[in-house]
Amino acid sequence: MKNCTFYAFMCVLIATSSCIGQNLTLRVKGKDSIESKVIDSIGYLKLHENYISLKYEVDTLQKQLYKIGYIANKRLSFKKVNDSAFTAKLHLKQKTDHIDIYFNTNVIDQTLIDVIAENSNTTFFSLKLTKVEDALSYLNSELANQGLPFSKLKLANIRTADEGNLKADLVIDNASKKRVINAIKVEGYNKFPKSYLKHYLKLKTSQVFDLSKIREKAEQLANLRFASQVKPAEVLFKEDSTTLYLYIKKSKSNTFDGFLGFGTDEETNNIQFDGFLNLKLINNLNFGETFSLLYKSDENDQETFDVGIGLPYLFNSPLGLDVNLRIFRRDSSFSTVDQKLKINYQINPLHKVAAGVSSTQSTNLRAENFITDLEDFSTSYFSLGYTYLKPQYYNILFPIKSNFSIETNFGTRTATSSETQQSLVFLKAFHNFDLNKRNSVYLNADAANLTSDDFFENELQRFGGINSIRGFEENSLLASLFAVLNTEYRYKVSNSIYIHSITDVAYFENNISNAKEKLISYGFGFGVLTKSGLLKFNFANGKNENQRFRFSNSKIHLSLVASF
Repeated sequence: MKNCTFYAFMCVLIATSSCIGQNLTLRVKGKDSIESKVIDSIGYLKLHENYISLKYEVDTLQKQLYKIGYIANKRLSFKKVNDSAFTAKLHLKQKTDHIDIYFNTNVIDQTLIDVIAENSNTTFFSLKLTKVEDALSYLNSELANQGLPFSKLKLANIRTADEGNLKADLVIDNASKKRVINAIKVEGYNKFPKSYLKHYLKLKTSQVFDLSKIREKAEQLANLRFASQVKPAEVLFKEDSTTLYLYIKKSKSNTFDGFLGFGTDEETNNIQFDGFLNLKLINNLNFGETFSLLYKSDENDQETFDVGIGLPYLFNSPLGLDVNLRIFRRDSSFSTVDQKLKINYQINPLHKVAAGVSSTQSTNLRAENFITDLEDFSTSYFSLGYTYLKPQYYNILFPIKSNFSIETNFGTRTATSSETQQSLVFLKAFHNFDLNKRNSVYLNADAANLTSDDFFENELQRFGGINSIRGFEENSLLASLFAVLNTEYRYKVSNSIYIHSITDVAYFENNISNAKEKLISYGFGFGVLTKSGLLKFNFANGKNENQRFRFSNSKIHLSLVASF
């Protein structure tokens, strides 16, 4: 019973104290009714718990009046009316609308002034008084970005001008010497290729210090396959030096990709197998280099061997080198050897241009040439190309967001009895359209066009299969011109599983057989992220526009992409 009485007493005491703490009222008025209306339009807190809070509110109100132009406002009185009421009287005086600020163009660039000023010249600029604070804050941040992180701006020698406006001088402290980056240190990945700092991130010593741009550039590490940023860049300032610290870790970047495909032979009704192995090694020598090796065996007794080497930023220059060798053999009909050499320039982490040369040597392997469209020939091409690549390596299921590449080749084909001018254009583009966290649409376009006066079968482009139009045998379609559009509607079941539809369409022309055909395929597939890598399954059935769908023409493709 005593405890209940005690608790009840404490509750009453707390409630009473709360009421007492809330009964101080404040009223602020001006010297006349016009000034009072200005004060009321600004607004202020009228109920306070104690005298300190009440006095602080009056001080805050005066500061607000300063900002909107009543810089000469004055407190005339602050009186206690009774035990719970206080009255403050302010005299606002004349309102100042504008201020002319004089500055030195040797310290502040005129272009910065033009951004913030209503009107300006090389001597002074005008501002509304309400914008002064934001304008000075902007100028201070821009000076920091120009290598003056410790600069301080203030207005000095404030004086009255005509019609109640003001004049002032802009004074900048600590603006005598700009800061530059004296050293760049990489923490976590000590063997990170230094050429990538200079040419990929475009960070180098003697560069004017700009922390916002430095952090923006460091974020471009997300576009690298072999490295990532652990935390934002930091800076150590000393009296005579500035050191930039980048926190980077090495990422798994090597990939092994393979697939097994099988379908039914239309003539024998036997199951046929095909597949390929694709190995990519990236930055194993801590140079940023790439090595790729592809071996493919197709259903039609076709074999492909492709090896390439990419060397970025040769001799610490902005130029890189790509070398490629490709050997293609079709049963005992012919073999073709392609060699390419390109010089590339990385404009920025997303854009790259390239120029180079290539040669092709094709040999007819038949002892007797029963196929008149097979010829020995050689070609020499000059090539120009452009690539845009937007990765999202944090997304293991879909690591590339967008890709666009175009390459044009032009040169001469030399055959047994003739020389022919030719051109060859390749185009590839795809994009993932994210509808929401689970649903997305994938579009991929792939096209090529060979322009020539006449054509040989062993120089035509080959397409079809898992990396082209699905539902057809690998490299079973020959064309002088083709265009393929792959579409998928993807549903992400979880972070490790997705399912998708398959709708592919294609158009191609074969100038040897005078064929022009439209193709279409339908199907479905899924991807599962396993401990070994990303396992993909595709089931597709393809046909041309004059055929009916036959289940026996369906193709199943399995592939596994493993990172190590």
